[in-house]
Amino acid sequence: MTPIVSIIMGSTSDLPVMEKAAVFLNDMHVPFEINALSAHRTPEAVETFARTARERGIRVIIAAAGMAAALPGVIAASTTLPVIGVPIKSTLEGVDALLSIVQMPPGIPVATVGINAAQNAAVLAVEMLALSDEALASRLSTYKEGLKAKIEKANADLKDIHYEYKCN
Repeated sequence: MTPIVSIIMGSTSDLPVMEKAAVFLNDMHVPFEINALSAHRTPEAVETFARTARERGIRVIIAAAGMAAALPGVIAASTTLPVIGVPIKSTLEGVDALLSIVQMPPGIPVATVGINAAQNAAVLAVEMLALSDEALASRLSTYKEGLKAKIEKANADLKDIHYEYKCN
């Protein structure tokens, strides 16, 4: 199997957040890889990764980082592949990472999801890939219908909760 999505994190301390992306990609049958690379500690490796990702078959990159959060932007600067940034909550409740990732200069976009929202990053990656893969689009549609069903069930369950002044 050749990976088509790459999950990159600044260190393995980000794995508890990023495994949500891995689980979703796995559930959607999307081949992926996971690596730890640091924009500050291994800049040459990050640049090599970004420059060679397309030729290795990667189609979307999910990059996570906390604090200064340079990793997604550094990757985006060295590739034409879509990069999805996941700000990791570390210092300043993750707002520092969010702002670092979302405030990219013109021409170097990084699609950015919420703080610690690795699963949403994987959903966005799958949405991109599903544009040209009908089987994947079908699996994604089934997943989204399941989300709808969860809310419908939750709403039905709320009907069984009784309060003196509850009207529904």
